[in-house]
Amino acid sequence: MAEARLKVALLIVSTTAAKDPSTDASELALSDVLDKEGGGKWELVDTKIVSDVVTQIQRQIMLWADIAAENINLIVTTGGTGFAVADNTPEAVSALLHKQAPGLVHGMLATSLQVTPFAMMSRPVAGIRNKTVIVTLPGSPKGARENLEAILKMLPHACQQAAGMDSRALHAGGVKKLEADAGIGSKSKQTQSHAHHDHGHHHGHSHSHGHGHGHGHGDLVRHTSPNTNPISNDPSLGPSRRSRESPYPMLSVDEALQKIKEFTPPSEVITSKVDTSLTGRVLAENVSARENVPGFRASIVDGYAVVVPKDGKLDGVFPVVSVSHAAPGESKVKELKEGEIARITTGAPLPPGATSVIMVEDTVLKTMTDDGKEEKEVEIHVEGVREGENIREIGSDIKADEVVLSKGELISAVGGEIGLMAAVGVADVKTYRKPLVGVLSTGDEIVQHDRPGALRLGEVRDTNRITLMCAAREQGFEVVDLGIAADTPGTLEETLRDALRRVDLVITSGGVSMGELDLLKPTIERSLGGTIHFGRVAMKPGKPTTFATIPVKSNSGERISKVIFSLPGNPASALVTFHLFVLPSLHQMSGISPAGLSKVPVFLAHDFALDKARPEYHRALVVADGSGRLLATSTGGQRSSKVGSLRGANSLLCLPSGKEPLKKGAKVDALLMGHVRVNA
Repeated sequence: MAEARLKVALLIVSTTAAKDPSTDASELALSDVLDKEGGGKWELVDTKIVSDVVTQIQRQIMLWADIAAENINLIVTTGGTGFAVADNTPEAVSALLHKQAPGLVHGMLATSLQVTPFAMMSRPVAGIRNKTVIVTLPGSPKGARENLEAILKMLPHACQQAAGMDSRALHAGGVKKLEADAGIGSKSKQTQSHAHHDHGHHHGHSHSHGHGHGHGHGDLVRHTSPNTNPISNDPSLGPSRRSRESPYPMLSVDEALQKIKEFTPPSEVITSKVDTSLTGRVLAENVSARENVPGFRASIVDGYAVVVPKDGKLDGVFPVVSVSHAAPGESKVKELKEGEIARITTGAPLPPGATSVIMVEDTVLKTMTDDGKEEKEVEIHVEGVREGENIREIGSDIKADEVVLSKGELISAVGGEIGLMAAVGVADVKTYRKPLVGVLSTGDEIVQHDRPGALRLGEVRDTNRITLMCAAREQGFEVVDLGIAADTPGTLEETLRDALRRVDLVITSGGVSMGELDLLKPTIERSLGGTIHFGRVAMKPGKPTTFATIPVKSNSGERISKVIFSLPGNPASALVTFHLFVLPSLHQMSGISPAGLSKVPVFLAHDFALDKARPEYHRALVVADGSGRLLATSTGGQRSSKVGSLRGANSLLCLPSGKEPLKKGAKVDALLMGHVRVNA
């Protein structure tokens, strides 16, 4: 039985080719390498072209590596790896990699340097995202071909490992067999021995170091069910019997995001009318044209329809025998004969028999009708006229049954998707339903933000609810105001039960820490029968962020899960964790991919102090300078209760933990919450 071929996706990064795909020569060169030198092991399943824009590059790679149904083994990019201002591919790809592959990079550079010293000017990147190997190649077809040829024989082994193939089975027979299977030979016995040692060392430790933690972290993973393992505080026991330490393991941000991806309910497909309400929805099917555009032969200018003579000459005075306007209805225009002309307006159907249209600018009025209202004769002196000039043929823009939009595309308010569907006669489409969001504040100390009069001792105005509602609406989601729930178990339980009947996803703020009045987690687990998938995250701000699902009976009686995000009560923490955790879940439920905020590399405009213990998501303002670099400036003090740090922030800087500050000019990743301003 033939071995299944490995699947390859090719991403061409070129603003020029994105405008005119015919200018690209890389696809042909690289597909030729795969076919002729890949030993029959590769299948090129998809090719896409994007502009030299970080977000476009990352979106397509994530579509392939994260959710593609084809299980892509290898993604090859070509273009954007040089030193030019617009060359962003290495930065875009590096931010997505879960594991680096410097050996592949070295192999490509070493081979290219044997050809030309200018190979030093290339900045290749290679690594793994999820189970997909990603390699960046130069934009020139020759350079791309040489780089791919340099590593191609090693890539099947890399892809098999990345896909999770059993290491012992893969390495049975030693390095000699691996080299023979790949069709290569070892450089020396010393190299062979060293390579074998490296394989054995790596795979011997892979089972316990999957997340970069030591062996002592194994007991943090919870394998028992809630009724056999201590869970959240029992409020009935009082403060003296409450837990002194959270029972929830501390997850990394990446682990928390993986939990959200795993337990967010699947998207629901609905039928939507093609109207203004479609904005912001994602297509759940390909959309095909139901009719030709245009549906008739139409003039693209104001002028005169003619029958072109064989010699292409129109020389003389011609009678105007009919008029064709763009007004709808059955045409009463008679068939045109050679030597006759018909006046025609832009967009109007051609009269029968007409083969071309002469622009009005190329004519002279010779005589008018007796009443002076119409043209009678027109003088034309032109040569080289060809059939089909100034005519839009039937289906020349879009042919009936042609796919005009693809499954997974977002319907925007500015991209023309709705107009395109209207133009081809599509009245309704399958889309993913957007979840309805409910926002609830909790706490006896919380009062309406607009309540008149001074605050009493201990009272706090509710800033989180209105802020989170605005943030969700800004992202295009319909929001229900769930009000404020008091810190009493029965009240909170009833409020949440009512909310889960009304909305698809509930966002709460406050009540997620370890105090005796922090009732969210106990209510979710003990009263509502929910499952808390994580209750602590190693980050600043937002450590007590909680993600849970609760079983609910739908209107049809079906058992479904609904989502609750319980965010910290401090305003900055609530907004940061909304963008970092809630938004990816909402996107996933809406069919939006990739889910979550766009990530871009930025340069620090000044020194940034780091937290010694936890990675920080620092509120910042990112602007583009005159050279196109993105510069990040802090919005000020970052204490989680400091509301002022939210003002003007359009991004979250992903800062690592550390003892020493990051210096001005250092490069970090930023998650974009809003638009980036360009400074001239």
